[in-house]
Amino acid sequence: MALNATWDQLFGGTDAPERPAAMTLAGLPGPEQDGPGNGPGGGDPNLKADAGPWHSAGTTSGLLRTSTATSLTDLDTANEGYAAGTAGFDSSSALTEILGTWKTRLTAVRDECGRLEGALKSAGRDFGEREADTRRKIAAESTAPSQKKGE
Repeated sequence: MALNATWDQLFGGTDAPERPAAMTLAGLPGPEQDGPGNGPGGGDPNLKADAGPWHSAGTTSGLLRTSTATSLTDLDTANEGYAAGTAGFDSSSALTEILGTWKTRLTAVRDECGRLEGALKSAGRDFGEREADTRRKIAAESTAPSQKKGE
């Protein structure tokens, strides 16, 4: 299937839509809009960058890290002495291999969740700060007197 045909199938055609997409910045409507949610393109045209969802995702990632660390400890505890109990069985080496692969996987998950916790919270903080800065700048410009060129 050609790219254009795939696009048409997924998005309903390449013809110009009845209402073009639009977005507002810092909650201010664009020139063709009469207010949030009333702009062309449908849906809420506001781009919202809120720290809340990012912080929440970071917190969840931290909880997953803690849970995974606990699981690693539980796995070690549950397998203490298994080698002595399975001595002479063909499955002993398989159990040792499986234990090692699970510990490797759980360690990777734990470490990635720890990395994501900080990264997600930082992203939320950065988005929130940028949103506030943008709102201040737009507010300052909208209250400043208009100047024409040459004056």
